[in-house]
Amino acid sequence: MINENDIIDMACLTRDEIAAIAEHEHIGPVEAAELGDYLMHIHHGPQQVQRMICDDIRAALHADDPPRARALYATLKVFLADHPEALRGNG
Repeated sequence: MINENDIIDMACLTRDEIAAIAEHEHIGPVEAAELGDYLMHIHHGPQQVQRMICDDIRAALHADDPPRARALYATLKVFLADHPEALRGNG
């Protein structure tokens, strides 16, 4: 039987990236994994994921939570290294 961890592991994103989407969209990790996987396969979807992570960084900074902002920035760096297409056409 497929469980929550299996679904999350099948997504094309890391667990940290999925957590950032979940935080941004206020949804659970399974739903975030499904949304993230979907977005990574549509036109301009990777840019939407990149914007979500950036929004989360801004929210952490506004909440005066530098450790969370640093963790999200590290997630963003990995995401952009793994998915350089997220930078194209993002203006």
